Amino acid sequence: MAVTKTALRDQVHKLAEEAFHRNLISGYGDGEYGDEYQIVLEGKPRHLPLTHARLFLTNLIRQSH
Repeated sequence: MAVTKTALRDQVHKLAEEAFHRNLISGYGDGEYGDEYQIVLEGKPRHLPLTHARLFLTNLIRQSH
């Protein structure tokens, strides 16, 4: 079952909020383009496609446990 872009963006946003509150990232938000998400890690903004952002944040949170 395919995930819509809106649902994917919502998933990424929730993961980013969790990572931010765990002090794993220093910022997050919508990217310049509709299919990107910005994650600030170690003071450097990274613009990732939504699918990569979801995987990155999931792994980051998992590794912090």
